[in-house]
Amino acid sequence: MNKPDGLQALEQPLASLPHTLRQLILERIQNLTHYEPLIGIMGKSGAGKSSLCNKLFRGEVSPVSDVNACTRDVLRFRLRSGSHSLVIVDFPGVGENGLWDHEYRALYRRMLPELDLVLWVIKADDRALTVDEQFWHGVVRPYRQKVLFVVNQADKIEPCHEWDIAIGTPSPQQQVNLKAKQAAIMAMFKPHHPVCVVSASTGWGIEDMVANMMCCLPDRATSPVVTQLQGRLCSEPVKSQARDSFGDAVGRVFDTAESSSFLPAPLKTVIRTVRDAVVSVARSVWDWIFF
Repeated sequence: MNKPDGLQALEQPLASLPHTLRQLILERIQNLTHYEPLIGIMGKSGAGKSSLCNKLFRGEVSPVSDVNACTRDVLRFRLRSGSHSLVIVDFPGVGENGLWDHEYRALYRRMLPELDLVLWVIKADDRALTVDEQFWHGVVRPYRQKVLFVVNQADKIEPCHEWDIAIGTPSPQQQVNLKAKQAAIMAMFKPHHPVCVVSASTGWGIEDMVANMMCCLPDRATSPVVTQLQGRLCSEPVKSQARDSFGDAVGRVFDTAESSSFLPAPLKTVIRTVRDAVVSVARSVWDWIFF
């Protein structure tokens, strides 16, 4: 079975619906299969944003915006693998130039509603987070459900000479210090999601971060994001979660249709019956649609 066959399989349970409604629902499901997530990434220069993206995603990168644009604007990069893609929105770091922070506030307020997820990357050894905290409470906090804090460069936490190079893991003392850093960020920002701790350069902690990402993403975005993950990160549990989320997103298409006050009660009953069948089929053909 290929992608067109997968989509065609979704059409069969819809046959009992009126033509116009059937086409509307099918169009919205097709839109889900072509959805392009927007993931924002923010953090100071040197926090390892690029290395983190390279460790997470495999798609070919092409700039959407001018890479020579003013550093006070966002840079957009499209990652494409196969017929699916996502866009990384690279935000300028706050607290690096006080003259520009006012402009950044307006920029973030404009962009945050559009994003599916924001990765806020903080260096493990960065202690100067006062401006970040002010920016969080003043601008970002209303969107806290979209934000995943990532402590990167765990291998640089003191005592950095104790990092086990052979197996790429922190020493017991580094583990203690990383947990303290994690707890400090939780206390300072009070984020909605757990704080991830990773070393992008070694790959340590990346699998756990992906699991957290999947929980943060809206249902419509999980499947296209999974198609862009590096091979080893695209595990069966991750695929299973994306498959279930896709089914939930398809179910909401029917819920929206059923909520219309213009539809007669008998038709709403049919929609509910068809809904369960289509959601089941959507999950069963997920692999053919997205891989």
